[in-house]
Amino acid sequence: MLRLTDVNKTFFAGTPNERKALRHIDLHLAKGDFVTVIGSNGAGKSTLLNVIGGSVPVDSGKVEIAGHDVVKTPDYRRASRIGRVFQDPAAGTAPHLTIEQNLAVAERRGKRRGLGKGVTRSRRQRYQELLKTLELGLEGRMRHRVGLLSGGQRQALSLLMASFTGPDLLLLDEHTAALDPQRAELVLGITERVVAESGLTSLMVTHNMDQALRMGNRLLMMHEGEIVFQLDAEAKKDATVADLLALFGQVKGQLTDRTLLG
Repeated sequence: MLRLTDVNKTFFAGTPNERKALRHIDLHLAKGDFVTVIGSNGAGKSTLLNVIGGSVPVDSGKVEIAGHDVVKTPDYRRASRIGRVFQDPAAGTAPHLTIEQNLAVAERRGKRRGLGKGVTRSRRQRYQELLKTLELGLEGRMRHRVGLLSGGQRQALSLLMASFTGPDLLLLDEHTAALDPQRAELVLGITERVVAESGLTSLMVTHNMDQALRMGNRLLMMHEGEIVFQLDAEAKKDATVADLLALFGQVKGQLTDRTLLG
Protein backbone atom coordinates (compact mmCIF):
# COMPACT_ATOMS: atom_id res chain seq x y z
CA MET A 1 0.00 0.00 0.00
CA LEU A 2 2.90 2.36 0.79
CA ARG A 3 6.46 1.97 -0.45
CA LEU A 4 9.36 4.38 -0.02
CA THR A 5 12.57 3.56 -1.87
CA ASP A 6 15.87 5.30 -1.08
CA VAL A 7 14.15 8.56 -0.09
CA ASN A 8 16.44 11.46 0.82
CA LYS A 9 15.68 14.99 2.00
CA THR A 10 18.10 17.75 3.01
CA PHE A 11 17.00 21.18 4.22
CA PHE A 12 19.12 24.30 3.52
CA ALA A 13 21.55 22.30 1.40
CA GLY A 14 24.91 23.95 0.85
CA THR A 15 24.48 26.42 3.71
CA PRO A 16 25.85 26.46 7.29
CA ASN A 17 22.34 25.36 8.39
CA GLU A 18 22.31 22.25 6.20
CA ARG A 19 20.34 19.43 7.83
CA LYS A 20 19.89 15.94 6.44
CA ALA A 21 16.32 15.18 7.51
CA LEU A 22 15.92 11.82 5.73
CA ARG A 23 18.71 9.47 4.68
CA HIS A 24 18.12 6.51 2.35
CA ILE A 25 14.70 5.67 3.72
CA ASP A 26 13.30 2.31 2.60
CA LEU A 27 9.87 1.50 4.01
CA HIS A 28 7.02 -0.78 2.99
CA LEU A 29 3.54 -0.96 4.51
CA ALA A 30 1.26 -3.74 3.29
CA LYS A 31 -2.48 -3.19 3.20
CA GLY A 32 -3.83 -3.13 6.76
CA ASP A 33 -0.47 -2.53 8.45
CA PHE A 34 -0.52 -0.17 11.43
CA VAL A 35 3.04 1.05 12.02
CA THR A 36 4.09 3.27 14.92
CA VAL A 37 7.13 5.55 14.58
CA ILE A 38 9.23 6.77 17.49
CA GLY A 39 12.44 8.79 17.79
CA SER A 40 13.93 11.85 19.44
CA ASN A 41 13.28 15.44 18.35
CA GLY A 42 14.77 16.07 14.93
CA ALA A 43 14.87 12.37 14.06
CA GLY A 44 12.88 12.97 10.86
CA LYS A 45 9.50 11.58 11.95
CA SER A 46 7.35 14.53 10.88
CA THR A 47 9.44 15.05 7.73
CA LEU A 48 8.68 11.44 6.82
CA LEU A 49 4.93 12.11 7.08
CA ASN A 50 5.27 15.40 5.18
CA VAL A 51 7.12 13.65 2.36
CA ILE A 52 4.41 10.99 2.15
CA GLY A 53 1.66 13.61 2.32
CA GLY A 54 3.30 15.74 -0.36
CA SER A 55 3.84 18.96 1.58
CA VAL A 56 7.63 18.43 1.45
CA PRO A 57 9.25 17.34 -1.85
CA VAL A 58 11.96 14.68 -1.81
CA ASP A 59 15.47 15.31 -3.13
CA SER A 60 15.69 11.78 -4.48
CA GLY A 61 13.95 8.44 -4.19
CA LYS A 62 10.50 7.09 -4.88
CA VAL A 63 7.20 7.33 -2.98
CA GLU A 64 4.43 4.96 -4.06
CA ILE A 65 0.89 4.81 -2.68
CA ALA A 66 -1.34 1.92 -3.77
CA GLY A 67 1.06 1.23 -6.62
CA HIS A 68 1.11 4.82 -7.90
CA ASP A 69 4.33 6.86 -7.96
CA VAL A 70 3.33 10.16 -6.30
CA VAL A 71 6.73 11.90 -6.06
CA LYS A 72 5.64 14.57 -8.54
CA THR A 73 2.03 14.67 -7.34
CA PRO A 74 1.22 17.77 -5.21
CA ASP A 75 -0.33 17.37 -1.78
CA TYR A 76 -3.82 18.50 -2.84
CA ARG A 77 -3.92 15.76 -5.49
CA ARG A 78 -2.83 13.15 -2.94
CA ALA A 79 -5.68 14.19 -0.65
CA SER A 80 -8.10 11.61 -2.04
CA ARG A 81 -5.65 8.84 -1.13
CA ILE A 82 -4.43 10.11 2.25
CA GLY A 83 -6.18 11.01 5.49
CA ARG A 84 -4.18 12.89 8.11
CA VAL A 85 -4.64 13.92 11.74
CA PHE A 86 -2.24 16.55 13.11
CA GLN A 87 -0.87 17.22 16.59
CA ASP A 88 -2.83 20.46 16.92
CA PRO A 89 -6.57 19.70 17.35
CA ALA A 90 -7.35 22.94 15.51
CA ALA A 91 -5.37 21.95 12.41
CA GLY A 92 -7.71 19.29 11.03
CA THR A 93 -11.00 21.17 11.28
CA ALA A 94 -12.51 24.55 10.32
CA PRO A 95 -13.58 26.23 13.60
CA HIS A 96 -16.14 28.60 12.07
CA LEU A 97 -17.99 25.80 10.26
CA THR A 98 -20.42 23.46 11.97
CA ILE A 99 -19.70 19.80 12.63
CA GLU A 100 -21.85 18.70 9.70
CA GLN A 101 -20.24 21.28 7.40
CA ASN A 102 -16.77 20.03 8.35
CA LEU A 103 -17.85 16.48 7.54
CA ALA A 104 -19.27 17.60 4.20
CA VAL A 105 -15.97 19.28 3.29
CA ALA A 106 -14.02 16.16 4.31
CA GLU A 107 -16.30 13.96 2.21
CA ARG A 108 -15.40 15.96 -0.90
CA ARG A 109 -11.65 15.92 -0.20
CA GLY A 110 -9.69 15.30 -3.40
CA LYS A 111 -12.84 15.23 -5.55
CA ARG A 112 -14.21 17.60 -8.16
CA ARG A 113 -16.47 20.24 -6.67
CA GLY A 114 -19.37 22.08 -8.21
CA LEU A 115 -22.37 24.11 -7.17
CA GLY A 116 -24.81 22.26 -4.96
CA LYS A 117 -26.07 21.89 -1.43
CA GLY A 118 -23.25 20.85 0.89
CA VAL A 119 -25.37 19.13 3.55
CA THR A 120 -28.41 17.26 2.29
CA ARG A 121 -30.92 15.33 4.39
CA SER A 122 -29.41 11.98 3.43
CA ARG A 123 -25.88 13.20 4.20
CA ARG A 124 -27.02 14.58 7.56
CA GLN A 125 -28.47 11.20 8.48
CA ARG A 126 -25.27 9.45 7.45
CA TYR A 127 -23.14 11.90 9.44
CA GLN A 128 -25.29 11.32 12.51
CA GLU A 129 -24.69 7.59 12.29
CA LEU A 130 -20.95 8.13 11.88
CA LEU A 131 -20.79 10.51 14.84
CA LYS A 132 -22.60 8.02 17.04
CA THR A 133 -19.63 5.67 16.67
CA LEU A 134 -17.47 8.20 18.56
CA GLU A 135 -19.75 7.92 21.60
CA LEU A 136 -19.21 11.59 22.46
CA GLY A 137 -22.75 12.89 21.88
CA LEU A 138 -21.67 14.92 18.84
CA GLU A 139 -24.54 13.52 16.76
CA GLY A 140 -26.80 15.85 18.77
CA ARG A 141 -24.63 18.90 18.13
CA MET A 142 -24.19 18.71 14.38
CA ARG A 143 -25.11 22.36 13.81
CA HIS A 144 -22.72 23.63 16.50
CA ARG A 145 -19.52 25.32 15.39
CA VAL A 146 -16.46 23.12 15.74
CA GLY A 147 -14.59 25.92 17.52
CA LEU A 148 -16.87 25.33 20.53
CA LEU A 149 -15.67 21.73 20.99
CA SER A 150 -12.98 20.60 23.42
CA GLY A 151 -9.57 19.54 22.12
CA GLY A 152 -10.39 15.86 22.54
CA GLN A 153 -13.71 16.22 20.74
CA ARG A 154 -12.07 18.09 17.86
CA GLN A 155 -9.34 15.48 17.56
CA ALA A 156 -11.91 12.67 17.54
CA LEU A 157 -13.82 14.55 14.83
CA SER A 158 -10.58 15.07 12.87
CA LEU A 159 -9.93 11.33 13.04
CA LEU A 160 -13.41 10.59 11.73
CA MET A 161 -13.01 13.17 8.94
CA ALA A 162 -9.64 11.71 7.94
CA SER A 163 -10.88 8.13 7.79
CA PHE A 164 -14.53 7.96 6.80
CA THR A 165 -13.94 8.16 3.04
CA GLY A 166 -11.69 5.08 3.22
CA PRO A 167 -8.30 6.54 2.23
CA ASP A 168 -5.47 4.32 1.05
CA LEU A 169 -3.35 5.60 3.92
CA LEU A 170 -3.97 7.25 7.31
CA LEU A 171 -1.20 9.45 8.76
CA LEU A 172 -1.32 10.23 12.48
CA ASP A 173 1.17 12.93 13.45
CA GLU A 174 1.45 12.84 17.26
CA HIS A 175 -2.32 13.28 17.30
CA THR A 176 -2.66 12.90 21.09
CA ALA A 177 0.38 14.94 22.16
CA ALA A 178 -1.60 18.14 22.80
CA LEU A 179 -4.28 16.40 24.89
CA ASP A 180 -4.41 15.68 28.60
CA PRO A 181 -3.91 11.99 29.55
CA GLN A 182 -7.62 11.21 29.88
CA ARG A 183 -8.56 12.68 26.50
CA ALA A 184 -5.46 11.16 24.91
CA GLU A 185 -6.62 7.71 26.02
CA LEU A 186 -10.08 8.44 24.63
CA VAL A 187 -8.69 9.42 21.22
CA LEU A 188 -6.33 6.43 21.17
CA GLY A 189 -9.24 4.10 21.84
CA ILE A 190 -11.21 5.67 19.00
CA THR A 191 -8.13 5.40 16.77
CA GLU A 192 -7.79 1.67 17.42
CA ARG A 193 -11.47 1.08 16.73
CA VAL A 194 -11.61 3.20 13.54
CA VAL A 195 -8.45 1.65 12.09
CA ALA A 196 -9.55 -1.90 12.92
CA GLU A 197 -13.13 -1.53 11.67
CA SER A 198 -12.08 0.14 8.42
CA GLY A 199 -8.94 -1.95 7.86
CA LEU A 200 -6.94 1.22 7.28
CA THR A 201 -3.24 1.17 6.48
CA SER A 202 -1.82 3.57 9.07
CA LEU A 203 1.42 5.28 10.06
CA MET A 204 1.43 6.86 13.52
CA VAL A 205 4.19 9.11 14.85
CA THR A 206 4.46 9.39 18.63
CA HIS A 207 6.96 10.40 21.31
CA ASN A 208 5.26 8.05 23.75
CA MET A 209 7.02 4.67 23.77
CA ASP A 210 4.19 3.01 25.69
CA GLN A 211 1.71 4.12 23.00
CA ALA A 212 4.07 2.92 20.28
CA LEU A 213 4.18 -0.55 21.84
CA ARG A 214 0.45 -0.77 22.53
CA MET A 215 -0.76 0.41 19.12
CA GLY A 216 -0.38 -1.27 15.76
CA ASN A 217 1.37 -4.39 14.49
CA ARG A 218 4.83 -2.97 13.72
CA LEU A 219 7.19 -0.39 15.21
CA LEU A 220 10.13 1.50 13.80
CA MET A 221 12.59 3.93 15.39
CA MET A 222 14.20 6.86 13.61
CA HIS A 223 17.39 8.70 14.53
CA GLU A 224 19.14 11.49 12.60
CA GLY A 225 17.03 10.87 9.51
CA GLU A 226 17.47 7.11 9.38
CA ILE A 227 15.32 4.14 10.30
CA VAL A 228 17.66 2.55 12.83
CA PHE A 229 15.61 -0.48 13.81
CA GLN A 230 12.20 -2.09 13.32
CA LEU A 231 10.12 -4.54 15.34
CA ASP A 232 7.67 -6.90 13.66
CA ALA A 233 4.44 -8.00 15.31
CA GLU A 234 6.02 -10.92 17.17
CA ALA A 235 8.94 -8.92 18.58
CA LYS A 236 6.72 -5.96 19.39
CA LYS A 237 4.28 -8.09 21.37
CA ASP A 238 6.89 -8.96 24.01
CA ALA A 239 8.92 -5.71 23.97
CA THR A 240 8.94 -3.22 26.84
CA VAL A 241 9.83 0.45 27.12
CA ALA A 242 13.08 -0.61 28.81
CA ASP A 243 13.87 -2.79 25.76
CA LEU A 244 13.32 0.17 23.43
CA LEU A 245 15.55 2.42 25.52
CA ALA A 246 18.28 -0.22 25.52
CA LEU A 247 18.03 -0.68 21.75
CA PHE A 248 18.17 3.06 21.23
CA GLY A 249 21.25 3.30 23.44
CA GLN A 250 22.97 0.63 21.37
CA VAL A 251 22.05 2.37 18.12
CA LYS A 252 23.30 5.77 19.32
CA GLY A 253 26.58 4.16 20.31
CA GLN A 254 26.95 2.55 16.90
CA LEU A 255 26.16 5.83 15.13
CA THR A 256 28.67 7.70 17.28
CA ASP A 257 31.36 5.11 16.50
CA ARG A 258 30.53 5.33 12.81
CA THR A 259 30.82 9.13 12.90
CA LEU A 260 34.18 8.99 14.68
CA LEU A 261 35.53 6.40 12.27
CA GLY A 262 34.29 8.41 9.31
